[in-house]
Amino acid sequence: MKIKNLLIIFFLGILISGCDEELELNNPNSMTAVEYWADEEQAIAGINAAYNSLLIDGYYMRMTPALNDGRGDDFLGDTPWPDLMQISNFTILPTSGPIQWMWSAYYQQVFRVNQILKRVPEIEMDEAVKERVIGQAYFLRGLAYFNLKNNFERVPLILSVAQSEEEYYPPTASEEAIWNQIISDFQEAQSRLPVDYTNISGADQGQVGRATKGAATGFLGKAYLYSEEWSLAAAEFQKLIDGPEVNIYRLVNNYKDNFGPFNENNDESLFEVQFAGTDEVGGTVMNYGGEPSAAWMQVSSVGHTYAMDGYGYSDFLPTRWIYEKYKSEETVDGGIDPRLLVSIASYEPEANSTTVYNGTPWPHAEDAIYPRKYTHDGFGFDTESQGGVERSEINYRVMRYADVLLMYAEALNEMGQTEDAYEYIQEVRDRANLPDLRETKPGLTQEQMREQIAHERALEFAIEGMRIHDIIRWGWLYDDAKLSELRAHDSEFDTWSPGKEYLPIPQSELDVNPNLEPNSAN
Repeated sequence: MKIKNLLIIFFLGILISGCDEELELNNPNSMTAVEYWADEEQAIAGINAAYNSLLIDGYYMRMTPALNDGRGDDFLGDTPWPDLMQISNFTILPTSGPIQWMWSAYYQQVFRVNQILKRVPEIEMDEAVKERVIGQAYFLRGLAYFNLKNNFERVPLILSVAQSEEEYYPPTASEEAIWNQIISDFQEAQSRLPVDYTNISGADQGQVGRATKGAATGFLGKAYLYSEEWSLAAAEFQKLIDGPEVNIYRLVNNYKDNFGPFNENNDESLFEVQFAGTDEVGGTVMNYGGEPSAAWMQVSSVGHTYAMDGYGYSDFLPTRWIYEKYKSEETVDGGIDPRLLVSIASYEPEANSTTVYNGTPWPHAEDAIYPRKYTHDGFGFDTESQGGVERSEINYRVMRYADVLLMYAEALNEMGQTEDAYEYIQEVRDRANLPDLRETKPGLTQEQMREQIAHERALEFAIEGMRIHDIIRWGWLYDDAKLSELRAHDSEFDTWSPGKEYLPIPQSELDVNPNLEPNSAN
């Protein structure tokens, strides 16, 4: 059973029922926060509320994917919405609504997690369940700060329930302090979480979609990688690849299974956000933000935002560069990289791809290209809008095993073990039916391997919200040659200026918090 079917029971609490469980709803309208945190049921409701933050517009429902993808060189703005265009060409203002929605979503999750970490240790309940609740809280706070750090550069660290004026107006933390906290939170999560929820006892038994030891390990490794702690990163990734406990992941045979409504929570997925159609959980109110209610849907708007003209908003288009990059290398049998037609909708007679959605003849100019990843195109649906509304039940995959393999290869290369990196790159290439890299490009130097890994990541993770963060951490924007390449890929980089790779701190936050500092994008 998945962690779907969310209903409000308190100002921050929601219960999750399984598919075959009966939901009992209490109405503690007069409770104080102290009275609320009384038993195991309320502890689980509290952690479920922290997951709920992932489902709102500023987080993975729409804006986190859109504002990350829009800044990459694989995506172009194609929208009448000025905010999205300004995000895409690096001219966004700190008064932008989507910027505020992202900031608020991340700190909403931090606020909810901090209450769990303060209150749940004091509750008399099953100790194993308590340990898992606390572990999930640390994971979700680490994830929130991972998103805050990579999008906003420097932010306040709020690690407790505010009790003093200083805590109500927290100062901006250093980048080192933020990374240290992210790493600490993922370490805490890793030490407390189970490998999965199948062979445990308690109210969370069998629930798919909760954070696991593997998810914490993957993000701990990623945090080390982003901090250029190569050996520490490699050690965490190695646990997932051939360690004795969490090496339970593998690449699924069909790349397409990672981005559609079927085969969710598969063997490749370390962590994904659980969205649900109205046929699963009902609801009449879109889950854009604010406090949840029993009328809330649990749907994603990514698909409708990305889907092609005639089926969605088409707010973004793939760049011609990423399209051509997929065609830069033939498969071993002389075909097109199969990831092209999963990621991008294009007219390809030689690949028997001349239709869209449920067999509709290609409705656009033959040279037009559109996003396909995270839409319903190709999954037997007639339209993107389910029930006539911009809703999607497709889970958002936050980390896949393919990322672990390529990050491990990167860490090995940076440690001088370039020859060893080939094996893990090839595992990803094999699924795409691409030639053996050791044969086509033997003896790569460390710098050449860096370029190869960047190439592999661009093709494997196009339109998955990672490209801009790779560009930033590799320092490409401050390398004249690389910046020229980016501008050739995507003309929106012509209007980038130093610091603008980050999102500005929302002006509304700067106005109310005298201790909050602007970042380099303000």
